[in-house]
Amino acid sequence: MSVTEERPTQSPAVPQARHASLRERTAELGALRRQIISGPGEKATRAQHAKGKLTARERIELLFDEGTFTEVEGLRRHRATGFGLEYKKPHTDGVVTGWGLVHGRTVFVYAHDFRIFGGALGEAHAQKIHKLMDLAQAAGAPLVGLCDGAGARIQEGVTALAGYGGIFSRNVRNSGVIPQISVILGPCAGGAAYSPALTDFVFMVRGTSQMFITGPDVVQAVTGEHVTHESLGGADSHATHSGVAGFAYDDETECLQDVRYLLSLLPANNRELAPAGDLDDPADRPGERLLDLVPSRPNAAYDIREVIAEIVDHGEYFEVHGRWATNIVCALTRLGGQVVGVVANQPASLAGVLDINASEKAARFVQFCDAFSIPLVTLVDVPGFLPGVEQEHGGVIRHGAKLLYAYCNATVPRVSLILRKAYGGAYIVMDSSSIGADITLAWPSNEIAVMGAEGAANVIFRKDIALADDPEAMRAQKIKEYQTELMHPYYAAERGLVDDIIDPVHTRARLIDALSMLRAKNAPLPSRKHGNLPL
Repeated sequence: MSVTEERPTQSPAVPQARHASLRERTAELGALRRQIISGPGEKATRAQHAKGKLTARERIELLFDEGTFTEVEGLRRHRATGFGLEYKKPHTDGVVTGWGLVHGRTVFVYAHDFRIFGGALGEAHAQKIHKLMDLAQAAGAPLVGLCDGAGARIQEGVTALAGYGGIFSRNVRNSGVIPQISVILGPCAGGAAYSPALTDFVFMVRGTSQMFITGPDVVQAVTGEHVTHESLGGADSHATHSGVAGFAYDDETECLQDVRYLLSLLPANNRELAPAGDLDDPADRPGERLLDLVPSRPNAAYDIREVIAEIVDHGEYFEVHGRWATNIVCALTRLGGQVVGVVANQPASLAGVLDINASEKAARFVQFCDAFSIPLVTLVDVPGFLPGVEQEHGGVIRHGAKLLYAYCNATVPRVSLILRKAYGGAYIVMDSSSIGADITLAWPSNEIAVMGAEGAANVIFRKDIALADDPEAMRAQKIKEYQTELMHPYYAAERGLVDDIIDPVHTRARLIDALSMLRAKNAPLPSRKHGNLPL
């Protein structure tokens, strides 16, 4: 039966006999459950598949370990009347809710069923999600939303809108308590888009998922701009331009596989630690390749992801927002079996400078790791903040302060490693010892200073250079003098701002050793309701 066909108020599977035996009742229940699981009919299922989308239950099967899903409120039906709703009362009311196991650990899920009312949210639909979110909080287990809905159910009016309010308030209440993941697998427009925005991670699929507050028709009517659904709010738009989506995929199967992988790296809640991995990658494994990965010239580019892969367990890491704000890399990985969050400047993009987007991206990641007791490892190679009128007028000071605040507020173990250059305020912001890094290490190639030698010489020795018979020779002399006096690799270590200068080959071992020492770190914050993050 399609969603447009009238459905009788009482399902044919509901028993009519008043004195049926328990066996008969049980058989009727089984028939009813099979009917509910099959959904509104083959026609609606074919229509869903024709759009390149799976059904809600097919998605749930991909998410959970085989045979572990337990549904709740599968028999729920709405009680609305008017506009023909009294004749259309399908079970589940367009959302499948329940829990199951992912890699043997409990995870809760709600999945919009687009075949029923287009997945639109009504009163009963919302109440099912509310109950599931409350269960997830009470059980202390992650929550995954598989979003494929047409927004609020217009026929139910304000009660549908109130349902969204209940979801939003629970998103906020659960923030930092249990991991929350949103997987956008269809439309997610208007107020519905705010729930994913409040969660920790957002996944999207190219060609089938869109998120926007106002659709293309409204945009064109108001601004005159012609834009498609995909270019306005598609997966690539949000993964590269807005930063709303952390991940974009070509198909739902690949997407849900990575959701499972992400869950394997996360703790169940803020009272537990992330699951430990295998210890079959030796902690003292040398990294000879590191000696050749990072150029000695401070302006030469290289890919920091190669450095990360050389250091972490088995070279495996899970990058977040890999296509947005690419001048900084944020990734979850393991070191010595322990899950850690890595924040690293990326010299291969914009020379690794910090700017508005990079600051926001890293700040959000640092806050997540701190909320869920995931230690932080920061790899520093930063020339400063990106200069320019656009950045200043866009509020780079305010946005940069978000990253500074996130690090200063973090109480998890924090280990910082300076690979090469660390200039100016950006050096301080990238978890320097002065803002609370527990251990700060550096390679012999480090250059820690207010600015690069050339810029510093031009400022300090401006008059000497201008009055010299050979200004270029004088400039070269003063640059060398500044480097010798203030930028040699041991300057910061001599003043206690770096704990040790290490052989790059032993980086992995030193990081694991520091994290092991800090495993029981306790750094309570002052008593307060909450701080005032520079939003």
